[in-house]
Amino acid sequence: MLAGVTDEFSLTFLGTGTSVGVPVIGCDCQVCKSGAARNQRLRSSVIVRAGGVRLLVDSGPDLRQQALREGLCELDGVLYTHAHLDHVAGFDELRAFCWRRKEPLPMHGTAECLATLKAMFGWAFAADNVHHGYVKPDPRVVDGPFHYGELRITPLPVEHGAMETIGYRFEYPAERSVAYLPDVKRIPPATMGLLHGVDVLVLDALRPRPHPTHLSLSEALAAAAEVGAKETWLTHLGHENDHAELSAALPDGVRVAWDGLRLSLTDR
Repeated sequence: MLAGVTDEFSLTFLGTGTSVGVPVIGCDCQVCKSGAARNQRLRSSVIVRAGGVRLLVDSGPDLRQQALREGLCELDGVLYTHAHLDHVAGFDELRAFCWRRKEPLPMHGTAECLATLKAMFGWAFAADNVHHGYVKPDPRVVDGPFHYGELRITPLPVEHGAMETIGYRFEYPAERSVAYLPDVKRIPPATMGLLHGVDVLVLDALRPRPHPTHLSLSEALAAAAEVGAKETWLTHLGHENDHAELSAALPDGVRVAWDGLRLSLTDR
């Protein structure tokens, strides 16, 4: 566990970038060349801690680097939003967390997402996977709210291209609630209902220009206003977004997340 991090309810951004990360390979734009720490974005993922429970949301291709940076050694479960490569390609890095467990590692996702993981990493899900050092998954279909101790987790179905995608709402007794929606183009009315009263919203805001499967900045701000959370953080950011410039242009209550940012949810 990261030194100095207690069992308080918190969310830490392991990465805040889009599928290709920032800087982008071969790009000489202002953001990619800036060298500013908050313009360096690994692929989007978070770790949620509550009462000693540690839950990873998505195992992207930068998981090893992210875990080393944060001193992350143990996990109690992995929650998947969907099976696009930038959210699952670090699957094999999960073996380091399985070494430290006696039981298989719970992996939560929609039936479609888990089926894709099984097709991609069949060796891990095979009945004869008994070798020490391999990933040992315990697949669990997300079809409604579930709990880890007192932490309540509610899936949030959203529209993101053709692939079934969900975000998650996390609630811990007497603390601020948080919703994480890193990949979304549209939030259906039913999901807006599930977001009612959330204290902290983490939302996709890929770029200023429209995109077919992600919220643009203006769309993200409109969605944030509709949700009405007291605090909104933007993530899944492409290289069209300079951290300092974007931060200066946002309305009150909306901020730009960065890699390594830890949000304490224990303060009201």
